[in-house]
Amino acid sequence: MRKLLVTGAAAIAMAGAGVLVATPAEAASPVQIYRVYYDSPGSDTGSNKSLNGEWVQLFNTSQTSKNLKGVKLRDRTGYTYTFGSYTLKGRRSVYVHTGKGSNTATHRYWGRTWYVWNNTGDTAYLLYPSGRLADKCSWGRGGSSTYC
Repeated sequence: MRKLLVTGAAAIAMAGAGVLVATPAEAASPVQIYRVYYDSPGSDTGSNKSLNGEWVQLFNTSQTSKNLKGVKLRDRTGYTYTFGSYTLKGRRSVYVHTGKGSNTATHRYWGRTWYVWNNTGDTAYLLYPSGRLADKCSWGRGGSSTYC
């Protein structure tokens, strides 16, 4: 099951006006990295379909909507996706795909032309607009996805 505490990092919380604020390091982030599909099905051809088979699922554990504007998703190398104006409803997921596509309420597209997540091991970081860590998920060799 999903870890409930983010150790050694600040968590995401919402202030009354919908602005992201830091909370104590022991607090759980309401928006968490739930799953990373780092090895898209088939050969890594670089096609848009293959790129979009690589994704990160974020889940809002709270009952209320969370504004993710300025929140960043980053890999160990430093490739970074930044949310524009976007609100994730309570108890809902959003998938951030590596390739190109049309953004919807449940699927966002990075617009990259090559892969982000390393099949041999990597770390996905969820960051505040300030760059402070909210959550992270790591994996090693083997498999095609990991639950965080």
